[in-house]
Amino acid sequence: MRFQRHLPLDLRVNMAASMASQAVAKGLRIATSKHILLDKAKCTWLSPRRWLNLQEYQSKKLMQESGVAVQRFYVADTASEALEAAKRLNAKEIVLKAQILAGGRGKGVFDSGLKGGVHLTKDPAVVGELANKMLGFNLTTKQTPKEGVKVKTVMVAEALDITRETYFAILMDRSFNGPVMVGSPQGGMDIEEVAASTPELIFKEAIDIFEGVRDDQALRMAANLGFKGALQRQAADQIKRLYDLFLKVDATQVEVNPLGETPEGQVVCFDAKINFDDNAEFRQKNVFAMDDMTEADPTEMAAAKWDLKYIGLDGNIACFVNGAGLAMATCDIIDLHGGKPANFLDLGGGVKEKQVYEAFKLLTADPKVEAILVNIFGGIVNCAIIANGITKACRELELKVPLVVRLEGTNVHEAKRILTESGLPILAADDLDDAAKKAVAAIKK
Repeated sequence: MRFQRHLPLDLRVNMAASMASQAVAKGLRIATSKHILLDKAKCTWLSPRRWLNLQEYQSKKLMQESGVAVQRFYVADTASEALEAAKRLNAKEIVLKAQILAGGRGKGVFDSGLKGGVHLTKDPAVVGELANKMLGFNLTTKQTPKEGVKVKTVMVAEALDITRETYFAILMDRSFNGPVMVGSPQGGMDIEEVAASTPELIFKEAIDIFEGVRDDQALRMAANLGFKGALQRQAADQIKRLYDLFLKVDATQVEVNPLGETPEGQVVCFDAKINFDDNAEFRQKNVFAMDDMTEADPTEMAAAKWDLKYIGLDGNIACFVNGAGLAMATCDIIDLHGGKPANFLDLGGGVKEKQVYEAFKLLTADPKVEAILVNIFGGIVNCAIIANGITKACRELELKVPLVVRLEGTNVHEAKRILTESGLPILAADDLDDAAKKAVAAIKK
């Protein structure tokens, strides 16, 4: 199970973008889990703004509580606990999985020398030995920082054979103004590939929010997934239970891949991904209390406290913008003029001066930053508020790097007056191209 953070709604990642935007897009792909709205002809990618992070075992627990069939499992914080858990399972085969939020665990490497964060064994004693080489050590995968992530918990689960893998998801689809079931008999692989190569194997069912998932819908989806006989009824029951979970936890997506069939005739949810609605935090306190922030980037965590979206990059020009699309365009223009963006910082809509001040604190704390480019297009955002926040930050933080500001939109004339009369060494720009040129030139001086 992979549970990851999410960024702004309706951000469409353009794979043909320049190097700078590709760097941002890479950060977004790592930081997001995509909603896949599938039809017979194409798949559309939406990256919703979500932040909650759960470990695999936590999500399995939520599924268990809703009656969803998952493997039997225990959680251990020490090697001795892992050994005892393996004995209690009394299973033919056991799978031991390091619990970190990053993907690619199976091919990861520990600094203890152990290879792989997922291991299968039939001997409980081996579980204890493996856990001893996992717990307290850093696991490095394709999605972790270079130094890896320290493993503090392992999951000891019953290993089940899978005779057939299918894909099933429930997600919010704007075109249907509500939840939709999406399924395919081709599971255990990227659903995007299935949608591209064999779109006829993608099935959708819109769910009436007043009726819920009807029996005929659940049975039809189970049949489309390839379940037959008694397994069709069993799969339909799991589908209805997954919808109950979807409602119970205020999810925006519950994706199961694979929803598998075992030789013993069981339908089991082997691997799942759940996205939660941040707006429901007030009534999902138990769920949000499980949020694991220990692996989060400290700067991203600090930004999130002020409703800022931040991704660090490798350059030296800090980008302070409102809107993910504008951020990517800003990175592109900087790159076009020979500079390198140091970050992706999205201010969002209903901004206050304090947020602007905190944003500058984050940007100036990065030792790589040699210049700051502010690019604001004010619609909802009031440019005067931005200007007041900028002048306050410059004075109180004693800004020591060049600052280039381009403002357009709501109350822009008042904003420009504030900046001009501040007496601060702020470089004003007429447009984005001019701003990027000035930011790059300021570093080269």
